[in-house]
Amino acid sequence: MKNLFVALAVIFVTGCNDQTAAVTKNKNSDSNTAKHSEINETPASTIAGDAATIMSRKQVPILCYHHIKDVPVLPKNSIGYTVTYQTFKNHMKALADSGYHTVLPDQLYDYLVYGKALPEKPVMITFDDTDEEQFTFGKSEMDKYKFKGVYFIMTIAMNKPHYMSSEQIRQLSDEGHVIASHTWDHNRTDRYITGDRMIPVGNKQMKFNDWDVQLTQTKKKLEQITGKKIDYFAYPFGVWNAAGIPEIKSRGYKMAFQLATKRDSLEPLYTVRRIIVAPSWSGEGLIRSMKISFK
Repeated sequence: MKNLFVALAVIFVTGCNDQTAAVTKNKNSDSNTAKHSEINETPASTIAGDAATIMSRKQVPILCYHHIKDVPVLPKNSIGYTVTYQTFKNHMKALADSGYHTVLPDQLYDYLVYGKALPEKPVMITFDDTDEEQFTFGKSEMDKYKFKGVYFIMTIAMNKPHYMSSEQIRQLSDEGHVIASHTWDHNRTDRYITGDRMIPVGNKQMKFNDWDVQLTQTKKKLEQITGKKIDYFAYPFGVWNAAGIPEIKSRGYKMAFQLATKRDSLEPLYTVRRIIVAPSWSGEGLIRSMKISFK
């Protein structure tokens, strides 16, 4: 398998911004002391976690960041996955000033499935693609407000230039951030083949199982790094299909995160919505967009 990974690494897809056309596209507070808001008022169903009850609960705003650049102004040809460091700082300050509290996937899961209370004004901050500035800029800025985030890691990128190292990923986990899977090499899950297929590696043919390589092996790798169970997954490019959900479930993932398309009413835990943060949004614009997107 190691030789197979080495051979396939030459087709490494470096992140969401390389395939834009493919996309249809806290104050971290103790919930025992934080005030509770209207988001907690929906009573738990008699059947914990049934899809209709999950769909009826008010959605939690979930933000998705990719690249954070320490430049005053983005280049004109920059695509919509990049924000400046100053913009990110403005966003974090706006969230804090507006009274938002960051929540993590376990809290969201317990809220959706069991109706457990969340802090007042919950928000989830997520990062895709393993970029190093998510650690150097993102974490350092969130630390000011005791915010915690979710880092969706594509494991092929780890320890490469401009990407996070295993040590940085472990530090994030140790400090209370959540590490989650974003596949091995960022290929879209709706293109995976179920079962083994043979691919050429040098002069040999080797078995390759898309789901095992992209979800099972990455899960094991991240668990080795963090020493914690990896329960959550984000679809590359936010693209999902119904056929892939049983494969994700069978590999032990409790929830899967897409981007801004409509949730599946039968599988809301595996089509959790996020929004990509636009580089043009001010702090006030971010808050306004959250309210509009997660009514």
